[in-house]
This record gives sequence, C-alpha cells and structure tokens, in this order.
Amino acid sequence: MKAKYIIGIVIIVVFLAWGASAFLKTTIQYVSIDEAAKAKRVVQVLGKIDFAAVNYNTKEGRLEFAVFDPKAADSATAQRMKVIYYGVVPGNFDQATSVVLKGKPQDGVFVAEQMLVKCPSKYQGEGGQEYQDMRKHEEAVGKSGA
Repeated sequence: MKAKYIIGIVIIVVFLAWGASAFLKTTIQYVSIDEAAKAKRVVQVLGKIDFAAVNYNTKEGRLEFAVFDPKAADSATAQRMKVIYYGVVPGNFDQATSVVLKGKPQDGVFVAEQMLVKCPSKYQGEGGQEYQDMRKHEEAVGKSGA
C-alpha cells in the first residue's frame, strides 16, 4: 500500500516539475533595451524608432533600424540598440510611435523574430497627449448624440 502512494507522489512531482519547466521555457519577459542587448534567450522589448537609422533591403527582405528607450529624457542622447527584422515591413511602420520586438541579440545586433507596431490612437485628441474631450464631442454632434 505504501509503495503505491510513493509511486503516485513521485509521478505527481515529476509532472509538476515538467509542467513548470515547460511553462518557464515558453514565457517571454519584457526587458529594457540594456537587458535586451545582453539577453541569452528570446525576450520582448519596447522601444521608440529612430527613423534616421531606418534602412530596408528589398532583395533580402531585411529591415534595419535602431530603437531607444521610450522613457528617455532626451531622445537625442538616449542609448540606441540596432535591430534587424527579416520579413515584410508593416504598412504603418512609418507612422509608428513605438514597437514591441520579440527576439534575441546576435553579434551585437538585436534580431527580431516578431515586431508589433504601436501607432497613435485615433481616439486621442489633437497633439496625441489627451484622450477625447467629451465637451468638444457634445459641441460637435449636438446634444442628440448623432
């Protein structure tokens, strides 16, 4: 009877360890640009695009650009990370405010496997800083709401 319990407990522990290991391998953490440049595994990083450094090689389908920390006080002096992305350039790349990159560094360059482009919201007000002002909305459409 005790042998059955011991075998059952061992099986449960093995499956819990296997499940935890599989879960940790599939999770991808968000990291800063500094951490992304030094990462040993696939990570996600958020950065603003340096449009002065964008270059697209149509023959190889390679997009090269640089990103910097979106929280940087001065974008001109912020540390840049060179990025290479193989694939089709998203149609709204030139309008992007920032990008989320999923990949890992190789030979001093961050090679992105996936890229999510973040564009300004169409629901933001003029200047992109504030969200829609309800007073302005009511004045524009009238009290009827139509």
